[in-house]
Amino acid sequence: MKKKINSIAGITLIEILIGVVISTVMMAAMYTSYNVVNSTYSQVTDTARISQTGRGVVGMIIRDIRMAGYKYFNDNIQTDITEHIPILITQKDTSNPCDKIEIVYGDIKYDRSATPITYGFERIKITYECILSTIPDKEEPLSGGGYKTIGNSKGIKTVHKSKVKWDAVNKKWADPDTDGDNETYPSEPIVEYIEDLIFVPIGPNGQPYDPPPSSTVNPDQLYSIKVVDVLLTVRSKKRFFRTAKERVKKALINDSRKIAKTDKFLRDTVVVSAHARNLGFQ
Repeated sequence: MKKKINSIAGITLIEILIGVVISTVMMAAMYTSYNVVNSTYSQVTDTARISQTGRGVVGMIIRDIRMAGYKYFNDNIQTDITEHIPILITQKDTSNPCDKIEIVYGDIKYDRSATPITYGFERIKITYECILSTIPDKEEPLSGGGYKTIGNSKGIKTVHKSKVKWDAVNKKWADPDTDGDNETYPSEPIVEYIEDLIFVPIGPNGQPYDPPPSSTVNPDQLYSIKVVDVLLTVRSKKRFFRTAKERVKKALINDSRKIAKTDKFLRDTVVVSAHARNLGFQ
């Protein structure tokens, strides 16, 4: 005997729609929770990455500053007062987006292929300087196509480093591309998204040298630098905060170089004192 139609079990259209609505609400809640967790995780990793980047570069600079003025015993390379200044700092100006530091020290190189092994003294110069970044700024299109660089649009810099050696025969710093030494190199980028790089030389009594000494400005202070305060400010690549408001990053000594911008970017400032332990023994 056939069953009656109204006795067959099933669900109605209204019940299906209610199920769909409940599923949608649950999925929306799960997506929102995931989005919040993912956003928080991204912020934490971005903060750690920026901090690690800044500290890594500053650590590299500190190691080189500690070498400034070092010489091996019996080093017979003639010192040129204008070219072999142990620590030469050039402050920010129209040609330098950040402070520039040149560090000179003595080194020794062994020829292990000779019998017996021979060696020779060398003079090395390390340079850290900033160059305006050439990364395209997708928020600043050009009328003719392409984009402005974030260096020109937002003043973001790239820190470059170079290593050259002294040519004792020709009395000049050799070109690292043609000096035949695989340990020297021309100016190369080491870190992007830099807001500022500041160097402040400190004298034996704790007083800052402002302006920094050079061969023409207070040359008597060149070999009395005991500490160099280093400040590096790194900016996040992407917007970090939900709201834009003025956030201030202080500078060293010169308040005109403090960073006070109203936007959503994260900035991390690393300040470290590097001891020039080899100066004063010249």
